[in-house]
Amino acid sequence: MTRPDSAQVAYFKFIEGFDSLVLATVSADGVPHASYAPFVRDEAKNFYIYVSGLALHARNLLAVPRASVLLIEDESQCDRIFARTRLNFECAVTGVERESPPWHEIVDRFAHRFGETIDLMRGLADFQVFRLTPQHGRFVMGFGSIYRIEGSDLDRLVPITPQNLAGGENAKSE
Repeated sequence: MTRPDSAQVAYFKFIEGFDSLVLATVSADGVPHASYAPFVRDEAKNFYIYVSGLALHARNLLAVPRASVLLIEDESQCDRIFARTRLNFECAVTGVERESPPWHEIVDRFAHRFGETIDLMRGLADFQVFRLTPQHGRFVMGFGSIYRIEGSDLDRLVPITPQNLAGGENAKSE
């Protein structure tokens, strides 16, 4: 198992290595859908995505305001395909009202991070900003190196062991 302090450093560094996330949503009828979206984060560690309202995942988020976010190590960079480093969060989702001060702040973050493409997207009325607020998650660094993350302290990793797994922890995200 990885030492908790080195896992903490790896966790922070891992998140910084991504510009987009894998997004799992579900329709009002319970049909799952996987997609991806570029993202930005705020100081509270919320994820924000800026997506077309024509996209299936946007319609799903409006119908069922929950999502799962996955950041996963590139296959070409991993040593063992069965033990790719990954981070996932189960999130509550809220829309950010278009043209509101928070919307402008977040879209400005997108423009700073992703450049002139955002200038085009600002003029497209169907594009929406969603805030994904992590409730809890897991950071997996390989076999036997799994950490729980709770929404009350997204900076704190709690090692998952066979002893603390028995208390119902296996029902939470992996």
